[in-house]
Amino acid sequence: MRTTIDQPGTLGEAASRRDSEEAVMGTNMSPMQTAITHWLPIVRGEFLEVPGLHLTKPQVRRLWGLDPSTCDALLDVLVDRRFLKQTNNGTYARVDASN
Repeated sequence: MRTTIDQPGTLGEAASRRDSEEAVMGTNMSPMQTAITHWLPIVRGEFLEVPGLHLTKPQVRRLWGLDPSTCDALLDVLVDRRFLKQTNNGTYARVDASN
């Protein structure tokens, strides 16, 4: 469902992965909830670090190696939390970004 924790990345990504794993240890979350908890800080961080980033759903899947259901759920959470919006052309961007 998700890539391994040993994947290369920035130090910030490594810290986010570590924090996410520590947050879910000992909980009874479903595998999907665990995956979302893992990926939220990583995806949010990327959108925060790259101003004006607009990605399609297939691009999100490829960038982070997500399966379709995890990608859909992750994007839904980010939209529900009003961090991302889906633009008129179908891309996902930060709510505070211009179309």
